[in-house]
Amino acid sequence: MDRSILRDQVKTYLLEQIQQGRLGVGESINLASLSRETKISVTPIREALSQFEHAGIVKALPNRGFVISKMEAKEAEQLFETLAQLELMALEDTAIDQIDTTELRKQLRNLEQTHTYLSRLNAHYTFHDLLTGKCTNKVLLGIIQDLRIRVLFYEQAFVTEPSFYEHIDNQKEAIVQAIEEDNLPTAALILKMNWMIVLNHVKKEMAQKN
Repeated sequence: MDRSILRDQVKTYLLEQIQQGRLGVGESINLASLSRETKISVTPIREALSQFEHAGIVKALPNRGFVISKMEAKEAEQLFETLAQLELMALEDTAIDQIDTTELRKQLRNLEQTHTYLSRLNAHYTFHDLLTGKCTNKVLLGIIQDLRIRVLFYEQAFVTEPSFYEHIDNQKEAIVQAIEEDNLPTAALILKMNWMIVLNHVKKEMAQKN
């Protein structure tokens, strides 16, 4: 199997373990155990963990290997605000006629048909991928992808109800409508609001658990 597919399987498995509380902040990740659980060899596991380290999800510590990084409200605020701003840049760098609103509307229909937490979460990020994917600045898109991994870490930990996404899904509809009306400034404004609503929910949940 392609190594990139194996790496993605490892990352998905780890994020699920974190969200389910089986891997906590400061806990070490045992590579041998992870290999047995996922039936994936250690090499792609190390590669996946290195990508997570780059995204800030794990840290490599001497004599301990990889450990889960601490989550902090200030970092969450900086991450979400930075991601929102960079997605605005990507959207503004995209010719409006290059944005496939047909595909975006198809994804909106997918959102309506998904009812589990993880499926809603995945559909949420797929929408953002489609929205910014036509940006010609590949360096910018690479930075966005890295930030999304770390933001996803917070979202998986503190947004656990499928019903939460109903409101921000309505905003996605408004984004598509603004693009169809050639109103990119409005689409960009709603896009930023979309991320800020998620951030506020994350901060609220973090405050309640601390």
